Amino acid sequence: MEKIMMMVSGFVMKDLSSSVPHAELLGVLVIITSISIVLAYHYCTTKPRRCLHPEKFQEFKLVKKTAVNHNVARFRFALPTPKSVLGLPVGNHIICRGRDAEGQEVTKPYTPITLDSDFGYFELVVKMYPHGRMSHHFREMHEGDYMAVKGPTGRFTYKPGQVRALGMIAGGSGITPMFQVTRAILENPKDKTNLSLIYANTTFQDILLKEELDGFARKFPSRFNVYYVLSQPPAEGWSGGVGRITKDMIRNHCPAPASDIQVLRCGPSGMNKAMAAHLNELGYTADMQFKF
Repeated sequence: MEKIMMMVSGFVMKDLSSSVPHAELLGVLVIITSISIVLAYHYCTTKPRRCLHPEKFQEFKLVKKTAVNHNVARFRFALPTPKSVLGLPVGNHIICRGRDAEGQEVTKPYTPITLDSDFGYFELVVKMYPHGRMSHHFREMHEGDYMAVKGPTGRFTYKPGQVRALGMIAGGSGITPMFQVTRAILENPKDKTNLSLIYANTTFQDILLKEELDGFARKFPSRFNVYYVLSQPPAEGWSGGVGRITKDMIRNHCPAPASDIQVLRCGPSGMNKAMAAHLNELGYTADMQFKF
């Protein structure tokens, strides 16, 4: 923008300097400067382009695929411009479309771990199951391939400060919506919501986004705490929970039932049912709970 205006003003001044009186030349310069300011203000204050369409699938290029462990990878997709944002409300997810091993079309919802404060790209952390239909598509993707995506969709949309405290119970790849909400809250200086996360997995290697979660815990020790639970913990040095998530774990690591708290849960169906039963028995009413 600055270069264009300098070129224009230089051209105009060169053309007019020999034939226009000094006073008029100064007036032209003032006009050009004013136009430059208006255009620069418009450029800087224009809202980033939102890319999602709720009904229409759009193609996004895979620019980076990073293996996390034996069956999980992190996928980065480019948006149309460096200033574009996905346009996903916090708590919502997207629908991805691909093809299974038989070549049949398949769709599945996923929650990006990025926010609209991330410009030019979005990222998914995807667990690829051996016989999962959409898992096959992700497993076969290579950098340079395209993914069809639409959205946003979902029943939960987080608003800053909507509760005093959030409890979160996640299993496996069910961490992604919790991570998205956690990022949005902790990266917003105006949001003072307290966060408690119980995150269950099979082995230590299965814990997703652990480095980022531990970073949040160090940076916000009074507002975010995470309690890891493993059904197959390491033989030595493990200080987290062992086995499955129990009522006592929820009682000790989630906010107590109250009208200004909420507990979110996301994980395998069996785990979700067990957590719902635990929460009900502990006195959490239906409006205090939400299942992704």
